[in-house]
Amino acid sequence: MRNREIAKILYEMADLLEIKGVEFKPRAYRRAAMNIESLGVDIEELYNRGELEKIPGVGKSIAEKIAEYLKTGTIKKWEELKREIPVDIESLSSIEGLGPKMIKTLYEKLGVKNIDDLERVAKQGRIRRLKGFGVKTEKKILESIEFARRKQERFILGYILPEANKIVENLKPYVSKISLAGSIRRRKETIGDMDILAISSNPDMAMEMFVKMESVDKVLARGITKSSVRLNSGIQVDLRIVEEKSFGSALQYFTGSKEHNIELRKIAIKKGYKLNEYGLFKGEKQIAGEDEESVYNSLGLQWIPPELRENRGEIEAAMNGNLPRIVEYNDVKGDLHTHTKWSDGANTIEEIIKEAINLGYEFVAITDHAGNLKIAGGMDEEEIKKQAKEIEKLREKYSIHILHGVEANITKEGKIDVSNSILKDLDIVIASVHSAFRMDEKEMTTRVINAMGNEYVDVIGHPTGRVIMKREPIKLDMEKVLDAAKENNVFMEINAYPERLDLNDVNVKLAVERGVKISIGTDAHTIGHMKYLELGTAVARRGWAKKEDVINTYDIRELRKILQ
Repeated sequence: MRNREIAKILYEMADLLEIKGVEFKPRAYRRAAMNIESLGVDIEELYNRGELEKIPGVGKSIAEKIAEYLKTGTIKKWEELKREIPVDIESLSSIEGLGPKMIKTLYEKLGVKNIDDLERVAKQGRIRRLKGFGVKTEKKILESIEFARRKQERFILGYILPEANKIVENLKPYVSKISLAGSIRRRKETIGDMDILAISSNPDMAMEMFVKMESVDKVLARGITKSSVRLNSGIQVDLRIVEEKSFGSALQYFTGSKEHNIELRKIAIKKGYKLNEYGLFKGEKQIAGEDEESVYNSLGLQWIPPELRENRGEIEAAMNGNLPRIVEYNDVKGDLHTHTKWSDGANTIEEIIKEAINLGYEFVAITDHAGNLKIAGGMDEEEIKKQAKEIEKLREKYSIHILHGVEANITKEGKIDVSNSILKDLDIVIASVHSAFRMDEKEMTTRVINAMGNEYVDVIGHPTGRVIMKREPIKLDMEKVLDAAKENNVFMEINAYPERLDLNDVNVKLAVERGVKISIGTDAHTIGHMKYLELGTAVARRGWAKKEDVINTYDIRELRKILQ
C-alpha cells in the first residue's frame, strides 16, 4: 500500500504551493490527499485499472502526477517546488501553530528552513520583531519545539500500557471488536505511538467518543475510518475502523514488526498471493483476512504470537511447525522479588502478602535489601533474623506460601555482602550489582561469575543493571555469564520494573537456548508495583521462553526443591 506515501507528498505539495502564494490548487491537492489516505483499496490497483480519476478530488492533472510517482518514484513538479522553497515542511509543520503562511514569513524574513533555524532565531528574540508574531508567539514556538523534540523520544511500555488498556475498555461499548496493534501489542519495552484497530457499525460515534476522551490533549485528525489524538502523556494514538472481512489482516499488518511483515509478503508472493492490510488475495479474490490465524495458516504457517514477530527466526519455525509454546501470562503463579518497609519499600510484609492474595498468587517472595546498600536501607544480619520471625507468624495467618529471602549486593570482587551463615537459612537469595557500574567487560564478567560461585545464590537480579533511557547496561560477556549460570544452577532474573525489564528479550533468548532458567520479579517497592509482573512475562515471551523455562510457573513444591 502506497496510499499514505502518496497522500503525504500531495499534502507537502499543497503547503509549498500555498507558500508560493498560489490560489485554489493547495485546496485541491489537500482534498485529493485526504481521499487517497482514507481509500479502502490499494491506489496501485486503481492505477493499473486506469481508475485514478474515480478517486474523489483526483482530476486529470493530479492523476498524472500520481502515475508519474508510481512509475518513476518521484514527481517532477514536487522536486521543482522543493528546489524553489528549500524548507523542511514536514518538521516545521509539526510545530504547533505553524502553518504555510507563517512558514513562508519565517523563511522569507529570517531564512528559517528547519527546526534548528527556527529555534535559533526564537532564542535570539528575532521572531517577536516580525509583524503579526510577538513575544507570546515566540514563546509558544519555543515550547512547541521542545515538545516536538520530546515526542521523538519513545515511551516506556509499562507506563503507557495501562492507559492503552483503559482506552480500549472505554471504546468497547461503541465497537464490536477492538484490539491494540503496533509495538505495544508486541510488548516492546518502549513504544513510539499507539495503534488501535476496531470494527464498528457506528464508526462516527466511535470516533466521537475517541476524540472526546478526557486524556486527549489535542485532536490531530478526525475522520470516519481514522482519527488521531495526542494524549496528555504526549503519546499519539491512532484509531482505525476497518471492515470485518479485513480485521485480521489489518491487525497483522499494523502489529508488525516491519521486518516480520516484509518476510510474510515475500512468502505470499512466492505462493502467488498478495498480502496487505485488507487481506490475503489470489488475484481479485480474498482468501483470508477476517482473523490473523487464517492469514498465517493460508501462508503455510502456524499463528505467531505478537511478542515473537521481530523476524528473529519465528517465521522459519512457524513454517516448520517448530514454534515454541511460549509461557502464558496466566502460567505465572507468584512474584519472586519484592521489598517492604524493612528496607526501602513503602509497605509492610503483610500488605505485600494481602496484595499477592488479591492478585491470585500462590506464592510471593519477600526479598528486602541486605548488606552494605545503606542508601536502600539494607538490613543487617540481626534485622534479617527478626524479619524471619515476623514472616513465620504471617505464615500461620495466611495460606499463601511466603518465601523469605534477601537481595544482597555483589561486591567488586564478586563476593556476597551477607554471610553464608545467614544465607543458608533463607528460601531465596538474589544477588545484584548495585555499585561500580563502570568496570570493564572482563572485570565485570568475572565479578558476576564469582558471585554465582556462592552456593547459596539462587538468582542474579537485574543482570545488566540498565535503566531504560537513563542508564546503559554494565559491560558483560553475556555468553560466559549464562554458561556460568547453567554450571552453577543459578537463575537469571527478568526484573519486571518498567524502567528495567532486565534481562531484556534478546538475552532471555540466549539464556533459554543454553538451558538457563528464568526468574521473574517485579522489584516492587509498593504494592502498586506488583502488577508489573505481566511486563516481565511479556519479556519472557519475547525471549521465546516456554513455561518450563520460567520458575515462577512451578508449583510451590517444585519451586522449593530447585531453590534448595
